[in-house]
Formats: sequence, C-alpha cells, structure tokens
Amino acid sequence: MNDLSQPTHTSVDPESMTLDESALNAAATRDLDEGAVTPSYGPHRDAIVKLLNDALATELVCVLRYKRHYFTADGVQSPAIADEFLVHANEEAAHADLIAERIVQLGGSPDFSPSTLLARSHAEYDESSDLKSMVRANLVAERIAVEAYRQMIHLVGDKDPTTRRMLEGILAQEEEHADELKDWLHR
Repeated sequence: MNDLSQPTHTSVDPESMTLDESALNAAATRDLDEGAVTPSYGPHRDAIVKLLNDALATELVCVLRYKRHYFTADGVQSPAIADEFLVHANEEAAHADLIAERIVQLGGSPDFSPSTLLARSHAEYDESSDLKSMVRANLVAERIAVEAYRQMIHLVGDKDPTTRRMLEGILAQEEEHADELKDWLHR
C-alpha cells in the first residue's frame, strides 16, 4: 500500500533543477532595446508576429461585420440579436487590442492597414440583409476563428507561452460566441 505522506515520484534529481546562470546573464544584458524579448525567442518571433498580424486582421474584419449587422438587423427578433452582435463586436475589438499589444511586446508592428485587411483575414466580411443570414455568416466566421486559434496554439506551442495563453483565452471567447450564435440560428 502506498504511503500518502511520501511523494510517489522520487526519480527527479534535485541537482538537475537548476537554472543556467550564464544564459540568464546573457539574456539580461544583450539587446536591451528588445525589452522582454530575450534570445530564447530565437527564430520563431517573426513567424509568431506574422500569425498574430493575420489574427489581428481577422478580428478587425469581424468587428466590422458585427457592427454592420448590429446597425442593419431588422425583424421581430432583431433587437435582441442586434444587441448580441454589438457585444460580440466589442469583444472582437478587445481581442484585436490584446493581439496588437502582444505584437508590439514581441518587437513587431501591428498591421492595421485597411487596404490589406480582407486579404489577411481568415474570415469574410458579410453584407447580408436578413437576420438569419447574418447569424449564419457570423457563426461561420466564429467557427473559422475557433479553428484558426486552435491551429495557432498548436503552432506556437512552447515557443512562446505568453502568446499561447493569450490565444487560449481568445479561443475560449470565440467558442462562446459560436455557441451563442448556434442557439440564435435554431430559434
């Protein structure tokens, strides 16, 4: 029988759990203009910034689509659904802000260029005029966002834990959006 007062995993050598002091000192003193970006980010930083700029474009297109739908929704159920579109638009704008802030932290430049937003966005803009089509277009876009964030989380992995956690938080909200829209679609 196992003694619960004793740890069951004793094979870890406590001496192997030490930090590399020379790497700490090198990271602390080299390239101070890089801020929090230390040499351990390696070659992945530029690729992560590119992924984030594409996610930024997607979020901005989603804000625009939700805002259009908020202002043009018409019908018996439109006030409640329009209010939900506005909530989603504001949450997508908050995602865009988080992403832009992270891009800057990584030493990149957030790309807000209107001329390339649609080309870089994973989701489409939509000009539907009937409520059910609006809900469906937003559900499709949310499902695209869910899949894109899942793939980004996998790609980033342990290369950048801070970005991965941010993406996981955004993914959770995108999944909530998709569930809410699914419910509206079936009413």
